[in-house]
Amino acid sequence: MHYLSTLPAFLTWFPIAAALLLAFGWAYHRITPWHELNLIREGNLAAACGYAGALLGYALVLASVMASATSRADLLVWAVIGFAVQLGALGVARLVLGPGLRGRIEAGELASGLLVGVIALAAGIINAATMLH
Repeated sequence: MHYLSTLPAFLTWFPIAAALLLAFGWAYHRITPWHELNLIREGNLAAACGYAGALLGYALVLASVMASATSRADLLVWAVIGFAVQLGALGVARLVLGPGLRGRIEAGELASGLLVGVIALAAGIINAATMLH
């Protein structure tokens, strides 16, 4: 039965991380000038790539934080910092891709959506790695 010795920790940490990921997904959707979920429901791959990259990037941050956090408060503090970094990545993507990004995403321009997602994922990877030290 020692296999289940970490179950109480799992039952505490997983719901917190899932709630943080859902909160990030909701906030990201509200902050971007395009409406990812509506566009994704319509089959827009550009929006799906951008949103998927942001979610994966933030999930990596949460995984890294959970691997090294000493408490739930520690998790929450670093999750907020990771959240800010991911929003910063969106800002970088908007600067790199320039004016008209909203229209290109809404039109389904896959190249733009893919780059938005890759920038978010790269930021998440780097952010996650720095949180391990």
